[in-house]
Amino acid sequence: MKPSHLLLTIALVFCYHNISAQNRFDVVYPRSQNERNENCKACFEAFQAKPKEVQFAVKKDGNNLYFEVNDKEWFNKLFHDEGAGIAIDIVTKDHYACSIDSVLNKQIRGRLTKPLYGSRLRKGLRPHGENSFRVHVGRISDTEIKKPIEFNIMFLGNKNLCRYNLIYELEAYPWDLLDMGMYLDTLTYSTRRIQAKSKEGFILKNKTLKFKIPFEKDKSEYSQEDVKPIYDSLRLTDYYIKSININAYASVEGSLERNMELQEQRANSIVAALQTFQQPTIETTVSTSENWVEFLNDIKGTPYEGLNQLTKEQVKGKLAGGLSAQLEPVLERHRKAVLELELERKDKYKLMSEDVLLEKFHAALSAKDLEEAIVIQNSIFSKINSNAISALFLKKMEIPKQAEFAKLLNKNLSFLYNLDTRQALNVYDELLELEKLVPDNAEVKYNIVAIKIKIWRFKWQDIDDDALKNQINALKNYGIDDALISRMLVNYHITQAERYMRKRAYDKKDKSIAYINDHYKTFTLSDYDYLSLAQFYSYYANIDLSEELLKDKAKSIDVDEDLLYYYLNLTIVNKEFTQDSDYRTILLNAYNMNNERFCKLFNSVADGGVTFQLLADEYLRATYCENCND
Repeated sequence: MKPSHLLLTIALVFCYHNISAQNRFDVVYPRSQNERNENCKACFEAFQAKPKEVQFAVKKDGNNLYFEVNDKEWFNKLFHDEGAGIAIDIVTKDHYACSIDSVLNKQIRGRLTKPLYGSRLRKGLRPHGENSFRVHVGRISDTEIKKPIEFNIMFLGNKNLCRYNLIYELEAYPWDLLDMGMYLDTLTYSTRRIQAKSKEGFILKNKTLKFKIPFEKDKSEYSQEDVKPIYDSLRLTDYYIKSININAYASVEGSLERNMELQEQRANSIVAALQTFQQPTIETTVSTSENWVEFLNDIKGTPYEGLNQLTKEQVKGKLAGGLSAQLEPVLERHRKAVLELELERKDKYKLMSEDVLLEKFHAALSAKDLEEAIVIQNSIFSKINSNAISALFLKKMEIPKQAEFAKLLNKNLSFLYNLDTRQALNVYDELLELEKLVPDNAEVKYNIVAIKIKIWRFKWQDIDDDALKNQINALKNYGIDDALISRMLVNYHITQAERYMRKRAYDKKDKSIAYINDHYKTFTLSDYDYLSLAQFYSYYANIDLSEELLKDKAKSIDVDEDLLYYYLNLTIVNKEFTQDSDYRTILLNAYNMNNERFCKLFNSVADGGVTFQLLADEYLRATYCENCND
């Protein structure tokens, strides 16, 4: 998925002290909370009444700055009074340079633009794109525009500083419906990844095995007993290994270079051993890292818990100084490789030409040998999915439209839909015809509803939403599992929330989101589903729900990289989190997983970062200057 971006803001807390004359213009800085409350009453009321769906930001267009908002009515209410205004604090990254001993905590962080007020703002507001409005609020100097730069917003009431908002950027991914799958031989799901390494396809008669293999200290050999379950599984099945994903972890003592070298050797030795079982080359993905996450988690509540306050190099120094022997019972658990094997059923027709394969398929149909016809059909699907033959081959598969061939018909239609969702309406109509032949077939009914939800979501056809909801619930009468029905109902409410949002029916939208939040735990989510649902929550201004959804995933050693970084994007602006030792463990895991991506978090918003103003946080600044400062 290609990431997009969502701009959010934080209102910073004020300190009441004397302000220097720099860039003051006519802005009044309240000397007490009481004075601020008195002068900012209208501003506070406007923000209190602001629906959470209303968003605003400052955008750069050349040297010009614009304040953008998605709700004109709220904008006019905010700036109704002539003393209600706005000014932009233009901040450059050199304010946070690592060469500076400490960052001064000033109310104005950079250069303030001339404030604009009331009627000037209301008259200057213009439509800008779909459901968006903007007003010109200032210019960037030729010197500033050459630097990493960001824009904070000062909201004024009676010309008093009422709110100071820092803008940050949340990396966003296109959210989608949760994958409902389609019934072929069994329920078949998409193989979409958060970051696809190859083009998307779908799982056809595949299964996944997961194993953990421990290693001894400073050795790349493994015990035969630890890999015996893998060997036994391969001997007892009709599958071969399509791909292996290996996450190899080293305990944290010793040099980073030696640890990474060991993990590469361990991973390669496993792949070489498994490759002896088959001729097809195994697609292999290997990642290696030091196991800081489990180390810091496992020393909590022990006499060694204080180590979590030290830098990585300081911890390594302590371990090298003799502490590693005392901590060996902990460290030995951290040397391991976690394997995920994707298996694919062996295909006895793999080398057969498409003409002969088609002939054999039709012969099996004529003989009513449905079992063999299904085997051949699966082989055809595999060839299409690997581009060995064209998808147009499906049209040559002439399956009689009779009840006894319903499974084959259903599979062909479901495969076509999985292959190309643009075929949704055609497949949907043909499934409705198939339903007439087999009115009580649960798999056909499930597939019809799954596609119907998609059609409704994208408005490809008029669908009665109440009738659709009843149709989803009725699937339980045909033996469809409650968890599958619950997943469909969550998708139903994801779509409803979007529709209510467009109508500005915020209360109804919130009820749909509450339903989603109450029910997603009743079924299993893939990593793709986790990120899609988290992005959905964020898009509709429910950042807290996104955080709650991902927090346990973020703590795990084998968390998907995109999930981890999305969680960081959601939370790293919260200073309460960065003071917590558990959160520091998550930060360290993120750095170990992808140090370049970690350092990029501290870029300017325009340069793909969250915000460089994170460096106002002493811990984050120390971490950045230690690891990222060139």
